[in-house]
Amino acid sequence: MDVLRVAENVKILVNALRGVSDGESRSDCEKGPAATPSAYKELSPITLGVALQATVLTAGQKAVDQSDAAAIQAAEVRATGQTNIMPGGLAATAQSAAQFNAKPTTREKTTLADVLSEAAAKLPKDRPVTRQDAEGVMGAELRNNPNISTYPGGVAASVVAAARINQSNEQLSK
Repeated sequence: MDVLRVAENVKILVNALRGVSDGESRSDCEKGPAATPSAYKELSPITLGVALQATVLTAGQKAVDQSDAAAIQAAEVRATGQTNIMPGGLAATAQSAAQFNAKPTTREKTTLADVLSEAAAKLPKDRPVTRQDAEGVMGAELRNNPNISTYPGGVAASVVAAARINQSNEQLSK
């Protein structure tokens, strides 16, 4: 349920950034009360793992590139508190996928869905997303993109949306 909540908010965020009004190109589930901050008041905070997993719903078919791998690594480091990449972890898998996809002979690309499916369960430790986490993940994605941009609905967008949900929930509970 948290994954859907983040995915809905990523879509809203992406549409807002594109200048699309709330009435345009939004699904029925985004128009209902579930998309309003007050509906989230009683819900638990969104974790980094859930935010990464939500990326599967918003950008799952995107081939993993270096900026995605860097953003995933930043999220994993923040979630686990470990500074070194865990062999077989999300960051290591994403880095391998980015290197594989960068080869000009690669026809079958590894996608974000391949790497981030069940991300919340694959992290050995997880914690709620904060604004600082969102800034760190976005910075990693920006620094590793030759165009110095993030992918709409991608890893950084999902983490930013989760941080906004958590921040809204925190303010509403006061």
